[in-house]
Amino acid sequence: MPQQAHHHAVNPETRLKMLRRAQVWTQTDVRQMDIKAGPPERDAFAPGATVPCEYRDRKLDGRTPKFECAIAADDEVKVKYGLLNGEVYGEVAATRLLWALGFGADRMYPVRIVCHGCPASLLGGVPDATGNVVFDPAVLERKAAGREIATVAQSGWTWQELDLVDEAAGGAPLAQRDALKLLGVLLQHTDSKSVQQRLVCLDKVEKSDKVEKGEKDVDSESLDNCAHPFMMVNDVGLTFGRSDFFNRNTKGSVNFERWSQAPIWRDADGCVGNLPRSMTGTLNDPVISEAGRAFLAALLNQLSDTQLHDLFDVARVTLRPAAPDAKLSPSVGIDRWVSAFKHKREEISSRRCVATR
Repeated sequence: MPQQAHHHAVNPETRLKMLRRAQVWTQTDVRQMDIKAGPPERDAFAPGATVPCEYRDRKLDGRTPKFECAIAADDEVKVKYGLLNGEVYGEVAATRLLWALGFGADRMYPVRIVCHGCPASLLGGVPDATGNVVFDPAVLERKAAGREIATVAQSGWTWQELDLVDEAAGGAPLAQRDALKLLGVLLQHTDSKSVQQRLVCLDKVEKSDKVEKGEKDVDSESLDNCAHPFMMVNDVGLTFGRSDFFNRNTKGSVNFERWSQAPIWRDADGCVGNLPRSMTGTLNDPVISEAGRAFLAALLNQLSDTQLHDLFDVARVTLRPAAPDAKLSPSVGIDRWVSAFKHKREEISSRRCVATR
């Protein structure tokens, strides 16, 4: 079966109640997070691992090159691929950063895919001597834990809906929500339409004997009374570039020249994040509270130079030209990516925000 978050439709009123009580962050020991290895799950893959799989002919949404592949009969995953596809690099870097800091994201593993049955229409693969097709670089996606909560008409959440979360009702405090918005600015998360985020229930499902025997789908378990709703970001491939109205891969995904030159703040003073809205975006020049700025700064300042080096190393950013939207653009070394990140971190740390709400 496809490896994905379970979906259960709730009514709009129930969804709103869950949004109000949702969390966005869980505490991690930032200094101890192994960014190169990534989340230490049993189904994880080491950086650069060779993964054989069987092609599955399914239509997938979006424009980036991707396909579904079965690692085992009951383990199907999404694969993004292509040397010229910035999402192959950006999604690894962005999800590893979100994970290390304690924000929700899917697990992305940079791998070498050996695909059995892949059609010739998947440009970018290289046939091997056995008739398989090799995709390198590629990234394999595993969904984060949690059953997806959505209505029949709406899945995901917009960034404006973070303001509906109510700390008094048990939801995430403003500091954490604004820190997530500011992290979106740092990443230049340009394609922020609602389906790029997920509202999930982290409650553990107690499987009955019927479920174990396959007589009852876990999806039918009611989520109407979910005790632990959580808002996460699930597609962050168009990051580490510059927010682009048309969400062009060359501009918005791992473009060092554009990302390094994009300031964190829109203005010389004040705390309005510098993130112009794209045509699909729902995050637009967010106003950040002092609590949110300080919260994110405290997290970012725990990252060591080694961790930052690992972040860009495991993402393989040196395979990407510094300016993919320009001709004959060479790549830049990891040290320059680290330096640009540290400059942005200092922009966040050195600013002070006047209370506006």
